[in-house]
Amino acid sequence: MKLLKSIVANSSLLLALTSVTITGCEKRLDIAPYQSIAEDLALNTEGDVLVTLVGCYDGIQSAATLGGEIMVLNDLIGNSTNINFTGTFAGLNDAWNGLMVSNNSFAASTWSSSYNTINRCNNVLSAVDKVTSSVAKKNSVEGEALFIRATLYFELVRLFAKAVGDGDANANPGVPLVLTPTRGVTEADYKPRSSVQAVYTQIVTDLTRAESILPSSNGFYANKWAAAAMLARVQLMQKNFAAARDAANRVIAGSGRSLNTDFTRLWYTMINNGGVMPTEYLFGVKVTTQDGTNAINTYFGRTITPGTAGRSDCKIRPAHVALYEAGDRRNFFVLSGGSFYTQKHLDRFGDVPVIRLAEMFLTRAECNFRSSTTVGATPLADVNTIRTRAGLAPLTTLTLNDITRERFLELAFEGHNLPEAKRLQTNVGSFAWNSPKLIMPIPQREMDVNKQLVQNEGY
Repeated sequence: MKLLKSIVANSSLLLALTSVTITGCEKRLDIAPYQSIAEDLALNTEGDVLVTLVGCYDGIQSAATLGGEIMVLNDLIGNSTNINFTGTFAGLNDAWNGLMVSNNSFAASTWSSSYNTINRCNNVLSAVDKVTSSVAKKNSVEGEALFIRATLYFELVRLFAKAVGDGDANANPGVPLVLTPTRGVTEADYKPRSSVQAVYTQIVTDLTRAESILPSSNGFYANKWAAAAMLARVQLMQKNFAAARDAANRVIAGSGRSLNTDFTRLWYTMINNGGVMPTEYLFGVKVTTQDGTNAINTYFGRTITPGTAGRSDCKIRPAHVALYEAGDRRNFFVLSGGSFYTQKHLDRFGDVPVIRLAEMFLTRAECNFRSSTTVGATPLADVNTIRTRAGLAPLTTLTLNDITRERFLELAFEGHNLPEAKRLQTNVGSFAWNSPKLIMPIPQREMDVNKQLVQNEGY
């Protein structure tokens, strides 16, 4: 894609709010000024809206968002039990050690890139009536923008705020909710942090609407099943088990997707699949040799065979590998240079998995178990579906611990460790699940500009 970049300002949040441009794959701390599109020329036609929607997707291709660093941070923060981080990026090393400071560069990049992309979504939504070629096209454009906005708000509130269950979600500060494009910076644009519950309510509203209007099939762009799957994840995080179960069941029953029979075929999407995204991916970030970033590969990858690459920063501890049964997904770790690495992210140009069908089976199993229901299937049947695909013998009885353990092993190193620990209220390394050390700081540059922001504890 030929993409335009936005002007860098003192406050990245205000930059994100005022920009209506399409930003290319940013390099860390790249502060050179770029050409911007004039506001009054940006969204006058359907074509303008469609180009801006492309910009929304380009925003989530950024390394700092769903291009991988959000997942890396969720797996790395405080996670000394499963990962030995040996990289040289101070910001990631501080995250791994639970020693982040208010000017952590990774926290700042995630915040600014997310809000920049959210504003592109807001611009699309503000001009969606310009899409007149068909009702179906208009609905798809609106639904895709809502899906991306909701997904980024979900990631922001999980990283920068207390988890649901840690105090009063109606009182705890979440992140600023900005739902309309800012067309000039005034005092009104300095938003306070909305409550955690208010942010979640908006996320559910956006995803519910997106699911209702998105098409069932949409290439590798967001479709109704991606929205339903993300809604299942959001509702599970809130412990709304019936809603999470039902959303997961809709995806399993209606999406037409199926589990890959071979777990290993879910990865190496460029090396083995020629760049074709596995059908088990309900949503992923596309990476090609020309465009996109796989930051999980950057930090978890290592050059081992042709086509593989990475900095070898995230070494998997032997104790984690030992958690897998013989013949299980243990075989999908590779020993190189005396250290283990996950093979999920070795492919230099592999697509970034955001949400997979396997997660839906595990979500439905857990929610049915907790609710004493059997919507779609029994919890035992769903867990055994995942175990059988992994090459394991089926279980004959089931406990909640069996379900959460299977979830942990199946989804390991895909960006679930921190939010899952907070949801299940289990320790992360040496930190309690609700330790302030496991919440990222509001970036200092935002605090300096926006006096309505309240900093997180300990920063």
